[in-house]
Amino acid sequence: MRSGAFAAALGVPMRNLFAAAFCLLLVTPSLGETGPETAAQTWRYEGGATPIAWLDNGDAQFQFACRGGQLAMGYWVRQPTPPVAKATALSLAITPDPAPGSKPAADANTSFAQDMPLIHLEGSSAIVRGPVARQWAKIAQGARAGIRIGFVRQAGSGLDVLDSHVFGARGSKTTIAQVLAKCS
Repeated sequence: MRSGAFAAALGVPMRNLFAAAFCLLLVTPSLGETGPETAAQTWRYEGGATPIAWLDNGDAQFQFACRGGQLAMGYWVRQPTPPVAKATALSLAITPDPAPGSKPAADANTSFAQDMPLIHLEGSSAIVRGPVARQWAKIAQGARAGIRIGFVRQAGSGLDVLDSHVFGARGSKTTIAQVLAKCS
């Protein structure tokens, strides 16, 4: 069947069919989209002996878990940059709802966990426990659009930001609350 015959069979002029198809292409997100509003950026919860709320963006994972009644926050980068892969300890920075293209800075919107030991196993990770983990859980729950986590270290003129990743905030409030409810 010719395309003109198809449009005629539908009772629609061909130019209207093309216009509708073009408009549909403009408003439909691409299949490879990975922005904070995609399903891949929704926080997930797993119950069981160690309840965990986590988000994986493909390059890194950010999580809160309750093990033995104690809250722990973890940040894991699958393929760290050489400075992170060689470090024994680095600080971590969290920024809720970061401006696009911005970097962590020593301002009121960014919180830090100082000199955290790093674990190098299939990537690099840091685990934070206690009051700082609780503070970061509240920060992550309060984010509206995104949460930026990154390794940082003091540099001569400020902060050197290493392996910083932005995670979506969709579902963070309720998902993290499920973990917090299990931790004393």
